[in-house]
Amino acid sequence: MVDLAAMLDDLRAEGAESDRLVASLSAADWALPTPAPGWTIAHQIAHLAWTDDQVRLAATDPTAFAGALAVAAADPDGFVDRGAEAGATAPPRDLLARWRDGRHAVPELLSALPAGARLPWYGPPMSAASMAGARIMETWAHTQDIADTLGVLRTPTTRLRHIARLGVRARDYAYTVHGLRPPEGEFRVELIDPDEPGGTWTHGPEGAAERVTGPLLDFCLLVTRRRHPADLAVRAEGAEATRWLTITQAYAGPPGAGRTPGRSD
Repeated sequence: MVDLAAMLDDLRAEGAESDRLVASLSAADWALPTPAPGWTIAHQIAHLAWTDDQVRLAATDPTAFAGALAVAAADPDGFVDRGAEAGATAPPRDLLARWRDGRHAVPELLSALPAGARLPWYGPPMSAASMAGARIMETWAHTQDIADTLGVLRTPTTRLRHIARLGVRARDYAYTVHGLRPPEGEFRVELIDPDEPGGTWTHGPEGAAERVTGPLLDFCLLVTRRRHPADLAVRAEGAEATRWLTITQAYAGPPGAGRTPGRSD
């Protein structure tokens, strides 16, 4: 059974880590380009703030959120970028305050949802736990872009298991968004995690022919498309598992160009 309270604590911790990176940045630093083409640090935080705003809208005013869905449907490839661009024009102090307000509000809203409730979203409706996992993943990924920009080496935490879980659950979606038919059977995924009991995080049947192995951190960098597969110690056995490593993504929407080999940007 999913421990929602623990997930929300992990979401708060991810936000706090991001905050520590940007809280004391100068205005010039907020304008630094990040590995995401066309996005500055301000865009990264503005995107997180915008997404938190959408979660709040979905939780408190589903009718208004339906209007937001219609706007997204009219520009499916650009509405996320437009949200980030609009937020990035604000003075850094105002943007930081907006983001803090939203990221503190989201866990409270998710914890207050009735058992079994689902939020409307850009795709299938999401449970509180699924939304918490998605927010952890996105916060971690965009914080990675900021850390790469600033030359900060982050310490992996057990919170990465949420991202790994999303990555394997999104396997069929990754195939579909690339116009491919998902494989029939499950893959075996074995990831080295020193902080997990036994030191390994696993998913899928132990005897599966298609297998993926490697460090938990590297797998999370892969499924969030923050590193090129050639730069990671994630390995595959089997033709489909090998192909999956080239298309995998833990998030909804277009996959984007990803990173080039030998670079984090």
